[in-house]
Amino acid sequence: MSPIRTTLRRAGLVAALTTAGVLAAAGAAFAHVTVHPETYAKGATDGVLTFRVPNEEDTASTTKVQVFLPTDHPVLGVLVTPQEGWTAQVTTTKLKTPVKTDDGTITEAVSEITWTGGRIRHGQYQDFNVAFGQLPDDTDQLSFKTLQTYSDGNVVRWIEEKQKGGGEPENPAPVLTLTAQEAETGSGGTSDSGSGSASSSASSSAPAVAADSTSSSDSTARGLGIAGLVVGVLGLAAAGYALARGRGARSE
Repeated sequence: MSPIRTTLRRAGLVAALTTAGVLAAAGAAFAHVTVHPETYAKGATDGVLTFRVPNEEDTASTTKVQVFLPTDHPVLGVLVTPQEGWTAQVTTTKLKTPVKTDDGTITEAVSEITWTGGRIRHGQYQDFNVAFGQLPDDTDQLSFKTLQTYSDGNVVRWIEEKQKGGGEPENPAPVLTLTAQEAETGSGGTSDSGSGSASSSASSSAPAVAADSTSSSDSTARGLGIAGLVVGVLGLAAAGYALARGRGARSE
């Protein structure tokens, strides 16, 4: 085999392997269970949270999804959107510290939602929509630990929380970041990022909320995919340069 063909094969092999590795990492990032949108204002009212559950198994379907809501910083007024093919079971828990609201003192809150009866097959995902009356205003984030059960009995525990200075956990729990409310406007008298933003989210359809939101894992996956394409282009460019150089040597 000529040196030119050897160089071309090596360059193509390196580009292919690198791109495949990057795309595999991107696929892993997409497989995480996530919550959408990623952020809400502290104390936001009348909004919707969407839990996106992709199937990451090649030979099994997802048949059960359990989402655990925090009770130390409870989400109030939780309502589950009916999901075709799925049955939702809602569990409430008595709060250690009751929450005082304009409508009275709340002593119980939803602590777990379990969906069963449906199937999420390979290459598919399912959005589970949950409406809320009010988010807590005394914390910076909410972690929703999730268990994903497959038809072969395997259970994936999305419960790991990212530590400061640490990398991305292997099975991260869906996390909702809560931001500080902006000051009230002089004319409208409503907050731009508090109940106002939550109301606008509730007025739009839940699927639209999920579609418009982009998780950090999705962003990472897109970045990795672009990097893979760049590497592939560079590999082809190197191969072209080697071919041109070989032809030049022959003409000389």
